[in-house]
Amino acid sequence: MSQDPESARLEEARTAKTPWRKWGPYLSERQWGTVREDYSEDGNAWDYFTHDQARSRAYHWGEDGLAGISDDKQLLCFSVALWNGKDPILKERAFGLTNSEANHGEDVKEYYFYLDSTPTHSYMKYLYKYPQAEYPYSNLIETNKGRNRGDMEYELLDTDIFDGDRYFDVFVEFAKGSPEDLLIQISVINRGPDAAEIDVLPTLWFRNTWTWWPGTPKPSLKEVPGPNGAQAIAASHADLGERYLYCDGDATLLFTENESNNERLFGRPNDSPYVKDGINNYVVQGNHEAVNPEKTGSKSAAHYKVNVGAGKTATIRVRLNDLAPAEMGDPFKSFAEILQTRRTEADAFYKSITPTRVSEDEALVMRQALAGMLWSKQYFYFDVDLWLTEHGDDPMKPGARSMRNSEWFHMVNQHIISMPDKWEYPWYAAWDLAFHTIALSTVDTDFAKEQLDLMLQEFFLHPTGQIPAYEWNFSDVNPPVHAWATIFLYRTEQALKGKGDIEFLKRSFAKLTLNFSWWVNRKDRFGKNLFEGGFLGLDNIGVFDRSAPLPTGGSLEQADGTAWVSMFAQNMLEIAVELAAHDPMYEDMCLKFAEHFIWIARAMNQTGPEGMWDEEDGFYYDVLRLPDGSARRLKVRSMVGLLPLCATTVIEPWQRERVPRVVKNLYERLKRMPELGESMHATGPGHFGYGERGMAALVNEDRLRRILTRMLDENEFLSPYGIRALSRYHDEHPFIVHVEGQEYRVNYLPAESDTGMFGGNSNWRGPIWMPVNALLIRALLSFYGYYGDNFRIECPTGSGKLMNLFEVAREIANRLSRIFLRDESGRRPVYGGTEKFQTDSQWKDYILFYEYFHGDNGAGLGASHQTGWTGLVAKLIELFGRIDGQQLLDAGKASAFAKPRTQEVETVSVT
Repeated sequence: MSQDPESARLEEARTAKTPWRKWGPYLSERQWGTVREDYSEDGNAWDYFTHDQARSRAYHWGEDGLAGISDDKQLLCFSVALWNGKDPILKERAFGLTNSEANHGEDVKEYYFYLDSTPTHSYMKYLYKYPQAEYPYSNLIETNKGRNRGDMEYELLDTDIFDGDRYFDVFVEFAKGSPEDLLIQISVINRGPDAAEIDVLPTLWFRNTWTWWPGTPKPSLKEVPGPNGAQAIAASHADLGERYLYCDGDATLLFTENESNNERLFGRPNDSPYVKDGINNYVVQGNHEAVNPEKTGSKSAAHYKVNVGAGKTATIRVRLNDLAPAEMGDPFKSFAEILQTRRTEADAFYKSITPTRVSEDEALVMRQALAGMLWSKQYFYFDVDLWLTEHGDDPMKPGARSMRNSEWFHMVNQHIISMPDKWEYPWYAAWDLAFHTIALSTVDTDFAKEQLDLMLQEFFLHPTGQIPAYEWNFSDVNPPVHAWATIFLYRTEQALKGKGDIEFLKRSFAKLTLNFSWWVNRKDRFGKNLFEGGFLGLDNIGVFDRSAPLPTGGSLEQADGTAWVSMFAQNMLEIAVELAAHDPMYEDMCLKFAEHFIWIARAMNQTGPEGMWDEEDGFYYDVLRLPDGSARRLKVRSMVGLLPLCATTVIEPWQRERVPRVVKNLYERLKRMPELGESMHATGPGHFGYGERGMAALVNEDRLRRILTRMLDENEFLSPYGIRALSRYHDEHPFIVHVEGQEYRVNYLPAESDTGMFGGNSNWRGPIWMPVNALLIRALLSFYGYYGDNFRIECPTGSGKLMNLFEVAREIANRLSRIFLRDESGRRPVYGGTEKFQTDSQWKDYILFYEYFHGDNGAGLGASHQTGWTGLVAKLIELFGRIDGQQLLDAGKASAFAKPRTQEVETVSVT
């Protein structure tokens, strides 16, 4: 079967290195308030560089903008600016609240949607909803400041600014005529009852490199005669070369410099009368002296003034490419045809990856989730050594002052990276990124592999072997899920192409071995194979701040930390087995990681009052080790106690056959030391499961049943919308500890956090989180691959309805998908009680993929565009849309999450 055109482009990019991905949505949604731009004395990034300064202050390390795109080095940038004639400033970037302004942490206060994108960005579509009345900046700040953590957040819809539908829908579409030819169509629809004016400014500018790096040639933009009556801006850059922006219709070309307005910001004279906010001052203030009459600069815009009738649409077209006017001909002659072709090709691509059994609404959610994943790419530039030098810190000198990330001076990051949320989290986070690659593998396995490769490169990975966490603190500890994502992508590509990328596996394995050693040497405090790690991505889930010294003194042995490392060992074992088929030297590494898993299982599953397993409750808990040597379990029923389920891997017969020496040695070890085998899931001769499969798992059949009985109880973990991070049991039975007169407690909080811990904008005490739900589903499918129909359990607990573990996994996946799908009354739980999103035809089918979800009603919470790991819902819709349990049972290790696009069903097991 022939490839669809987008798949052909991906193949062309892979084999011929055609730069189809060179231009893409690589601008941030927010560059202000980031660590990179922070040069304060106290490290308060939010206050050092504010939204109010952003229009006037040249960024150092990156750029932002509405519907923004750039080349892959972010040298030349494009975005859309708007003005409704009433706002005090141009709408050039999304506005939101800082941690000090919002009652639940930083929060964007705009409505924008990533509606479509192909993996090469040959077609993209974005929507911004722009009010016709003055944007309520002060109202949002002051009202939210006046609310406490028990109050709801005050949102833009709450201001009534969208009442009467007096707003514009601004759709921005991008289509590539070639890798260097970008067609951009801006469609402005007046949703209001009366005609309304709007200024639309397609904006082109260079990232400022010449101010920050002396000796760097300064690029230029200038007006040049355009072909066939079109207006044109020529962009000249020493590295990028020549580019041209062609503008259709009646527009005024405006030019200024992308340089700070020092006079406004700091009371110092400007080097030039033309500064970053010059175009803003021209349009909003009518200051015609703010732009350069010579029509040249480093920032430019085509100024369109448009009157749009009620219900009507105004269309603006521009085209950016490398063809000079003499070569271009009419820039807009074939514009509509190319745009429509790319739309059609995008439809064909998504049809090829969407199972036929998936409903129309599920397909819509899946496509928008993947579009959000693809739009969330960002150029991330951060030279930590230079940044430290600019702060006056030299970590190589004795007595140097302690600065954030001083120990990471080796880092030079300048890559396109998948972001969790380009407004709220416009910086990579290691464990988020691993989950991103799982969702991205549905559309672009090559890019997904590149993302995993990045974190293990010498300019990211610390010499000690630690993977960087995130820019606020690279030394923080994220769960070690990188190895799982690595073998997952390998299996996915193996299923898609019939052959895995063994070189990718080799180079990843070498660096991941360093990271595993870091965990063993740094996070196993007493050498007992019981691990710590701090909050480990789960933020405020514990009774204490797990990333700070404990108020009791002593240390915390973490059930989640230990489970993560156990899963890490299993993943490394599977990779080593795969590599051993190509090079027998890896057999020794197979043995190493198999033994690590056995030792961890023995340590974690020890019985007695100090063990993590509580026989009475049938659950795992963290263990608090006190300074006097005594210990107590912290009996919080949370995701911490469910994660041991995830340390589960099926061992296929052919995998055992590849490493007979390893298998023989392990069986001998277990024979001589039977107590090791007693502490984990039974496996080996006499204990093989369906299809003669073995099992590496922390929990045996009895513990599996007891944990699942709690997990599938709707009065505990099982929500109508997935698995809660904390048992609902703690709603009426909070866990309370008193230390030196101070009370520490864990309550069930199904929605926002009630503390300021970790910024106050994250909550693991009750809501539903997509990534850990996905890992639990993977664990259930693995157990099903071993047990088949021989293991059945009530789901929900107490319902009398027995399910096998495939059916349980599918039930949880369906509940997660239900968050976004219309229910029988046409409402989407993700939007809770927000009526505009529930009932308005111009809102209800635009999906936001939040950071987490209300534990009882499924409403979206936290970052509104964290399609990053919430994009996993697309993978779940795809997976359960094309497999059934028997197919999974009968498959080998190709991948449960991959299918060739030329067939409806192929091998389907779980990695």
